Amino acid sequence: MLLPKTNIEQKLSKVRNKQILSDETRMKEVYDILSNLDNELERIEDNITTSRGIPFNNFNIDLLDSGKIYHIDEIKQICIDYRLRFLDTKYFKGQIPAEALSIIKTLEKEHDLEIKAFKIIAPSKLFKLEDKDDPLLFAPIGNGYHYLIHQWGNDLHPLRKLLMWPFKSIVNLAFLVFLISFVTTLLIPDGLFSKSSSNAQFWILFFFMFKCIASVVIFYGFAMGKNFNPAIWNSKYFNS
Repeated sequence: MLLPKTNIEQKLSKVRNKQILSDETRMKEVYDILSNLDNELERIEDNITTSRGIPFNNFNIDLLDSGKIYHIDEIKQICIDYRLRFLDTKYFKGQIPAEALSIIKTLEKEHDLEIKAFKIIAPSKLFKLEDKDDPLLFAPIGNGYHYLIHQWGNDLHPLRKLLMWPFKSIVNLAFLVFLISFVTTLLIPDGLFSKSSSNAQFWILFFFMFKCIASVVIFYGFAMGKNFNPAIWNSKYFNS
């Protein structure tokens, strides 16, 4: 005769039934644990949404991962290259994932402190920017250094750095306008405006194209209040 298989859940239930703790007391303890956890997460989320640029958090330097410490100059360079913003989390309108809250809670327990200052790197569209007309969560350490807490969301488009290159400076933008004007002039069929073509005619057409395209770019820039990457990476204003 074969012995019946052991059902671990049934065995576990028997052990629990032998305990003095009643179901009512057990549920109350679990409720208290979960309530405290909810309160902790609510407090952390409130700190994130009200972060107002406190200069530093008093971390225990011996417990920090050196690979997650970044200087403001490094953050600025990335923001300029990819046209991103680095702002207090109070401006962030995206959803902070539960995983990030859990990491913050663990950090607070390890370092025996309450983290109150948070900064975030993200595209402009993810911020609630003040109108004067995919994100990395940081905690300031002090002296220009920031500690990376969590990264989430989708990675940036592989061509974003190249696409944002014209907006790094007026020289880059002028070069792009020059290049587009030159290519556009080359696409104009010979003899479209006269029976014979010449170098003088080409450069006249090129100058005309350059003025037209440059005018559109300048109008768009002024109308939309746009600015170059170095001027907006840490700006809280929409039209910049």
